[in-house]
Amino acid sequence: MKSKKNLLEQLKSLSHFNKNTIYQLGGQLGLKDSTVDTYISRFLKYKEILRLKNGLYVSADFFEKNKTDISYTFYLANIIRTPSYVSSWAALQYYNLATEAIHSITSVTLKVTREYQTKAGSFAYQSIKKDIFSDFSLVNGKFDFYIASPSKALFDLMYFKTHQFRGIQLEKIKMLIEELRIDIDEMDKVEQEKFYSMIKKFI
Repeated sequence: MKSKKNLLEQLKSLSHFNKNTIYQLGGQLGLKDSTVDTYISRFLKYKEILRLKNGLYVSADFFEKNKTDISYTFYLANIIRTPSYVSSWAALQYYNLATEAIHSITSVTLKVTREYQTKAGSFAYQSIKKDIFSDFSLVNGKFDFYIASPSKALFDLMYFKTHQFRGIQLEKIKMLIEELRIDIDEMDKVEQEKFYSMIKKFI
């Protein structure tokens, strides 16, 4: 059982890991893959590791130590479904442009729309066309993550809220922003201009 404890100790230092990583670490401890599979089942059963999605995990210990760090949550959002970047409400709140309580981290992806309910939180992914999978950047820190610019975060929110701006007028978009209590006046003027130039391509 010492090897089981050693394996868990090694996993505790990782920000996330997949099954291959566990097999590699197990192999270094002289464990067969079948034994590692048994250990994975036990780790999950006793909530020592948390499943993010099939084959992707984080140790409960690492998660507990970092769960209040928003950069870690955004980092996980990027990892669970790639390629993706954090956008919409989560990004707007990050930039202090919205006050709505967020129950799910919304990201934009090139893959199909999908939601993941995990012990680490709820992660929603909205599919977007390749030509508008843009205007996001990498934020470096303890945990690096990709996030939309303020203008793109608002654009993405409106894009999905209005079903890709079908038959909608600019005034209606301005009203919708107000109704959603998004403080666009707090947005940098350059970003505001970028937002309006983005939507003008659609309306």
